[in-house]
Amino acid sequence: MNGGAVAEFDRFRRRVLAAGAVALAVCAAGAAGNPDQFFRSYLFAYLFWIGIALGCFAIVMLHHLVGGSWGVVIRRLLESGAGTLPVMAVLTLPLLAGLPRLYVWARPEAVAGDELLRHKAPYLNVPFFLGRLAFYFAVWIALAYWLNKWSDEQDRTLRPEVKTRLQWLSGPGLVLYGLTVTFASVDLVMSLEPHWFSTIYGILFMTGEALATIAFVIVALWLLADRKPMSDVLRPTHFHDLGNLMLAFLMLWAYVSFSQFLIIWSGNLPEEIPWYLRRLSGGWGWMAAALLVFHFVVPFVLLLSRYNKQRLRILAAIAGGVLLVRLVDLFWIVMPAFHSGGLAVHWMDVLMPVGIGGLWLAAFTWQLKRRPLLPAEGGY
Repeated sequence: MNGGAVAEFDRFRRRVLAAGAVALAVCAAGAAGNPDQFFRSYLFAYLFWIGIALGCFAIVMLHHLVGGSWGVVIRRLLESGAGTLPVMAVLTLPLLAGLPRLYVWARPEAVAGDELLRHKAPYLNVPFFLGRLAFYFAVWIALAYWLNKWSDEQDRTLRPEVKTRLQWLSGPGLVLYGLTVTFASVDLVMSLEPHWFSTIYGILFMTGEALATIAFVIVALWLLADRKPMSDVLRPTHFHDLGNLMLAFLMLWAYVSFSQFLIIWSGNLPEEIPWYLRRLSGGWGWMAAALLVFHFVVPFVLLLSRYNKQRLRILAAIAGGVLLVRLVDLFWIVMPAFHSGGLAVHWMDVLMPVGIGGLWLAAFTWQLKRRPLLPAEGGY
């Protein structure tokens, strides 16, 4: 990367880091008067940004397995996103400090008075939760480290056996990703309401992460498209492929979301249906309707057009909208666990994604500037 590009990346990193630090400082000040809201907003924002980091980690492994020029032009973006996982591990510390405020199973007095929580206590207890979380991050960080390390080696040597190594690592890596993300989504989100369960919950989070990640890298690619070497290799076919991939993940997310709703709603079981009743009443129903329209119908119709997918500016606008609505989707999933009386939006819910996002984007940009924007193997 040339000196001008590095200086530009450094300026951007300083700005987003400053914005993130200010937003987090304001939220920390607000925590003095409302600590419960601080931890709720932190969890919601954290889930959004770690979802993109994990999505980068998964999609780069998918590309190593299936190949394609679509993945070559975004590989550095994906690898940089995966490289932020150690930062996200550190950012779990505030969550750990707020476990009793977030999770009813972390309060001994609540467990003592609830037969179902006592039954689930061998799994839902603080020491085991911390051990599982440490294991998830150990797996994610180790796999991301070797993926990035071997990618650098491939750039230096161009030896075909390095590519084979990446493929051999990516197959089991995707299996581990699926298992760990499933359990992590259960631990961090589904256990907010420990009386409820869904066997499709992990897939719902994986598809959402993949969709948000593709949307993010399309926006990032648009910002980099006029800079060398991106401007020399990017073609409408790349945008078209990425648009098709975003459409595929969008349809998969919609299918999984509707499947969960249909099965639970038609079953109408007292231990399952309250999760949806809470999210379809008291103002939350309007948010659900907005998600149906803007998280599926509108982007689905727009992405059917070849014209829209082959023009990066239009595709990036669609992707930016998908990212914003993904944030709303996570809000709809998480917050009714705390606001069963009706829709409620706190100012920390707005600032916290900016705060954590500023730190994440600073780490992402630092990772991105360390290497050339395009891998040396070619195949663009």
